[in-house]
Amino acid sequence: MPRMSGADRVRDVSALPKAHLHLHFTGSMRHGTLLELAERDGIALPDSLVEDWPPRLSAADEKGWFRFQRLYDVARSVLRTPDDVRRLVREAAEDDVRDGGRWLEIQVDPSGYAARFGGVTAFTDLVLDCVRDASERTGLGMAVVIAANRTRHPLDARTLARLAAQYAGRGVVGFGLSNDERRGRTEDFAGAFRIAARADLLLVPHGGELRGADHVRACLDQLGAQRLGHGVRSVEDPALLDRIVAAGVALEVCPVSNVSLGVYSDLTSVPLPQLLAAGATVALGADDPLLFGSRLAGQYATMRAAHELDDATLARLAEMSFAASRAPSDVVAAARRDIAAWLG
Repeated sequence: MPRMSGADRVRDVSALPKAHLHLHFTGSMRHGTLLELAERDGIALPDSLVEDWPPRLSAADEKGWFRFQRLYDVARSVLRTPDDVRRLVREAAEDDVRDGGRWLEIQVDPSGYAARFGGVTAFTDLVLDCVRDASERTGLGMAVVIAANRTRHPLDARTLARLAAQYAGRGVVGFGLSNDERRGRTEDFAGAFRIAARADLLLVPHGGELRGADHVRACLDQLGAQRLGHGVRSVEDPALLDRIVAAGVALEVCPVSNVSLGVYSDLTSVPLPQLLAAGATVALGADDPLLFGSRLAGQYATMRAAHELDDATLARLAEMSFAASRAPSDVVAAARRDIAAWLG
């Protein structure tokens, strides 16, 4: 893996054009916005979301994941009005632009917000309207990935897949499967992914973070994954990693969340160099900045420092993020020119 020289250290990683492909909806919220909305409505937040923020997390066992999910649910509860949703999306776009973002595919499970916002269809309409507005205001290209929750019944996933298919080509570009990958049976969600595939949506389930290479294989075989949320533990099986590379399946690697959740002990243990050496397509993502305390540019900065990456490698990561995206060709072409200019 190429190492930094003295000259490489002066390039501003926030100025490097990037596509952001792994960002969860509520998890994109600014910490200050969370505090402000909670105070407005008298919502009591746990200490780990106030003075002890960012929270100390681990998902090594079911109890640890439950604590993580509880904090996410508490944060989601502060979104009470359409203006709250509009603010969240706009601020997420602003933050990505500040970090060099040119394209964002934000992931949302509409069923988690349906009760308060008039159902899954009404909430999806609201999110897409907010995305259009935020894109116009900030200049950031944006799209939506609708994700099912693997802790819910697989029939709910089919409902969301049909919903996503209705909006294919109208702001929705992909269909995912999130939450604790140790829960549920992956094969039970295959029907939902077949519905999404027929609509030409990108198939982007989570896999290969809390579970290892065998679950990555299940996502490929049973769900037809074209891009993997995380997928970082595919490095544990060289033959599987070769298959991923040959198939062009991109990995949405989220280094800071990997460490925060206890998948790896520290940032130097995140196997990014091994993935790149094998020829994998990697798109760095922030996952849930609200809970992990690090946004898009932070993923590049931490990997640069942990693995002493040179700027040519950072530029290659940025290029791969666009290659793995559903960004329009003109957005990709402009980003590639500007990545070259950043490097040059």
